[in-house]
Amino acid sequence: MIKMNKVLGNKGVKLALLLMAAMLVVAGCSSNGGSKKGSDVSIEDRYTVDPETPAWQLDKKSETTELTWYVNADWWNTDFGKDVVTKKIKEDLNIDIKFITGDDTKLNTFFAGGDMPDLLTIFDSNSPVVQKAATWALPLNDLAEKYDPYFNKVAAADTLNWFQLKDGKTYGYPNYSNTQADYDSGNIPAKTAFVIRKDVYEALGSPSFGTPEEFKSVLNQIKTQFPDMIPFGFNSIGEGTGSLGDVLQDFIGVPLETEDGKFYNRNLDEDYLTWLRTLNAVYRDGAISDDSFADDGTGFEEKVKSGKYATMLLDGTPQQGGNLQIFMSANPGKEYIAIDGPQSTVGHQPTLNQSGITGWMISYITKDCKDPAKAIQIFTYLLSEEGQKLMNYGIEGETYKANSDGTVELLPEVKDLQLNNADKFKKDYRMGEFMFFGHDRHKALSKDAFPESIKQMQEWGQGKLKPHFILENINPDQGTAEARGLTAINTTWNTTMVSMIRAKDDAAFDSTLADYKAFLDKNSWDKIVEIRSGKMQANKDKLGIK
Repeated sequence: MIKMNKVLGNKGVKLALLLMAAMLVVAGCSSNGGSKKGSDVSIEDRYTVDPETPAWQLDKKSETTELTWYVNADWWNTDFGKDVVTKKIKEDLNIDIKFITGDDTKLNTFFAGGDMPDLLTIFDSNSPVVQKAATWALPLNDLAEKYDPYFNKVAAADTLNWFQLKDGKTYGYPNYSNTQADYDSGNIPAKTAFVIRKDVYEALGSPSFGTPEEFKSVLNQIKTQFPDMIPFGFNSIGEGTGSLGDVLQDFIGVPLETEDGKFYNRNLDEDYLTWLRTLNAVYRDGAISDDSFADDGTGFEEKVKSGKYATMLLDGTPQQGGNLQIFMSANPGKEYIAIDGPQSTVGHQPTLNQSGITGWMISYITKDCKDPAKAIQIFTYLLSEEGQKLMNYGIEGETYKANSDGTVELLPEVKDLQLNNADKFKKDYRMGEFMFFGHDRHKALSKDAFPESIKQMQEWGQGKLKPHFILENINPDQGTAEARGLTAINTTWNTTMVSMIRAKDDAAFDSTLADYKAFLDKNSWDKIVEIRSGKMQANKDKLGIK
């Protein structure tokens, strides 16, 4: 390792380790999963498939099926069968699931060892695990045909097509996969907003933040009139860009592509750079705290919870809903509200992003699965209206009631627990959490699906969402020189953006930006743009986008 450090430097070592990890997964997929044909199971004595009936309602298997489900996330709640939601799933499907969690290292161990779990959920749609799924996972198309054709009634055709591999089959299915029809339905709420504390906004006379000059002026007023507050905050940056990168770009409507349909480097968009220069001026005026660049997610959330920020560019409002609700409940009349905030200097409208067609968590049935018939039944069950209502609202009559207009609402005692004892609500009910195949259209069925604290923010965002389908999964394939170059570029952009906002003067801002441009040239940027443009065209072809 010492020798490697001398040759490559710290950044080089990190890149090498990433490459080794990727190669391990690819090798594991090929050497182990590729030699297997997949488990088979007879359902002759259990049921006869019926395209009009979910197989879980037909299956007469008497003994409980025990399955192991690996989730590549240490934070996943591994309990099963103890709360209302998973207890019902256990009863309906006659299954017992042992959840295992871990990180990429543990995921690699599964592939290297060849002892795979029955089901597997990952998050990185660009990873070799996804690209090599045909070597270790079972095709959902075949499973549906053989064991549960009703799956095709509850799975979205566009989503299945999006995840189709070169062999024409689909192996994984995501949650929160939003198609164009979902966007058109209006049921998908915005998750990004520029928010301000209501008491601050009213005390200042409801000013506009739209232009750079207005933004700087109002933040200076906040600094003077509310000295105990941080005038402007943003999501934790960490190794990314928080809400100051692509989120800010979406907020001011930076184009997604060039006029001729090629990849557009939005980081160098002049409109966006104007706002970065504005943030730099605001920082130099003392209206952005240095702590905001160092805070982790927990540190940021504590400040949200205590109302420390006067304004925020906030991404992921549902994830912050609990913290915003805590502040709102304890401080009536001071709650955060969404306003128009910074706007494009060249007339673009917001193009806010939401979960795209790729979704978030992607779940697979492996070739080692002991009972693939039961496994595809789980997929069908959780994707169905019945499963979706269970995951979001529990059991009709016990936790919610259905209204005549098709909406649902939690029963009073359950709603009270949701508002006033979040920990017990989570432990006893687990509604809104067991979301392997969750989707926003089912959350739209009830006003109880989101906390009061973010409903005004979601209303503000109506009409401002624009699908970013063409930009999904367009990075160079992992393990390639271009992928390594892009990793280095992304890391450099993170430090560049922060350095530009914290620059001591205009000259330092310009110098940092020039260094970033030079770094692009040295790391195969032209080739990366070519690859991304090609994949964008493939996305358009797949989705029929002109």
